[in-house]
Amino acid sequence: MTALNHMAATGHGAEGNGNPMSGEGATHAASELLEVERLTTALTAEWLEQHAVLPLKMGDGVVVVGTWIDRVEPLALDDLRLTFGAPVKLERFSEHDLRSAIRRVYTPDAVTAEGLIAGLSNGESRGQNADEIPLDDLLHLANEAPVVRLVNLLLIEGLEARASDVHLEGYADGLRVRYRVDGVLQAAPSPPPHLTAAIISRIKIMAELDIAERRLPQDGRIRLRLQNRQVDVRVSTVPTLRGESVVLRLLDKEKGRITLTELGMAADTLELFREVISRPHGIVLSTGPTGSGKTTTLYAALEMLRTGKEKILTVEDPVEYELPGVPQVPVNEKVGVTFASALRALLRQDPDIILVGEIRDPETAQIAIQAALTGHLVLSTLHTNDAPTALTRLLDLDVAAYLVASTVDAVLAQRLVRVICPHCKIETKPDKAAERRLDIVALGLTKVWKGKGCDQCRDTGYRGRTGVYELLVMDNELRVEVQKRRGSEELRSMAIAKGMRTLQDDGLRLVRAGVTTLDEVLRVARA
Repeated sequence: MTALNHMAATGHGAEGNGNPMSGEGATHAASELLEVERLTTALTAEWLEQHAVLPLKMGDGVVVVGTWIDRVEPLALDDLRLTFGAPVKLERFSEHDLRSAIRRVYTPDAVTAEGLIAGLSNGESRGQNADEIPLDDLLHLANEAPVVRLVNLLLIEGLEARASDVHLEGYADGLRVRYRVDGVLQAAPSPPPHLTAAIISRIKIMAELDIAERRLPQDGRIRLRLQNRQVDVRVSTVPTLRGESVVLRLLDKEKGRITLTELGMAADTLELFREVISRPHGIVLSTGPTGSGKTTTLYAALEMLRTGKEKILTVEDPVEYELPGVPQVPVNEKVGVTFASALRALLRQDPDIILVGEIRDPETAQIAIQAALTGHLVLSTLHTNDAPTALTRLLDLDVAAYLVASTVDAVLAQRLVRVICPHCKIETKPDKAAERRLDIVALGLTKVWKGKGCDQCRDTGYRGRTGVYELLVMDNELRVEVQKRRGSEELRSMAIAKGMRTLQDDGLRLVRAGVTTLDEVLRVARA
């Protein structure tokens, strides 16, 4: 009797007839091993390899166990059943994949990426060019247990460091790894040069990219479960002079979306912004450079507006976070789904509110304006440095001045500043450079704060980020000036005279409150 039949006969929950899985099934099972985590400390890697078993997951009252042999010893099955207190269900995997997973998950000590890299450095100082390695060998190297484990550790440590991106850059002397934490790149342990090709190929395999294609940029996506957290990883590769550069954008699904009240807006700015996004139609724009939190702000706005009684639709490139109850359309230019074509289709879906990921061309701008004119609320982003420039940017996109004046209700410019680490925060005085740029006494900045640097903030003095904002709300006078095609500086002066707080002024508000540093505000929001 085979092990699988034995389990069924003894009521231990095994299924199947003992025959190996088909090739297609085995391939599917191998990919699932990437998410396996250690379920118990009672079993060792040696014992699991000796008995050809690996506990995969608990669920529905059974423990699912992988094996690569036809008949597992009954005593080993009884040990598993007693260890987990549940019947055992066996699934078939290839021996190579399962052995690699056992060694990766059940090694005696939890190593860091730095420790693993130190152990893998075998004296080879030169990275082998991927073009010099036969494709079959490259595939084998990428699936080796140390490479798989190292890539997973780099991702896990990136998440623990609160990194938004992991950068892997190919150079003549090997692969350089850096994490972007709170908007600033920080060095991370770099793998041995001889593993460069294998690591890049491993990431490509996970993202279902072509490992043989090293001359063209590629984009892909990985869905992982790391340390019980569901993580989406956006992968971008580009060829460089010395190999390839890979950037991994980490989107932590377990981290809740931020609400409007958590964005760091001043009370008066928040009240005004809530009022303009609550209007039944018109355009509200969020502007700023890449990575300034524009999409996060618009998602928070949708969360506030959503009651279940309205139709909300979005078109994004790409969809970063899923909004329950909101149909979201991803841009796919390869098949002709652009912002403009998707937006045109969404207008036939009877929407009340539309979020457009970005207005980047005249066609999208024209359709968004028409949507606002026909009774829809349109939320979107633009890449401009401040709020008034967004109005002139729409004119540059061939939108008629009277249409800009009549449809745009508000523009919110924003930046992200790092927050002083609360564990090492100390009082200090502004430095000479800041004194030369600002009237410290008049601005009430004679006493400021900074972080000394500690383990909690990775010795940076900062932990987390918050926003600084510049909200321009259109009124009749400003609409008249837009119709006259006034320049952004003239519009800016008018808005400030009417009470608009600039990005720098809003940042200084946070400096006085001890939330961030003067250097940080001057870095992101120049006057």
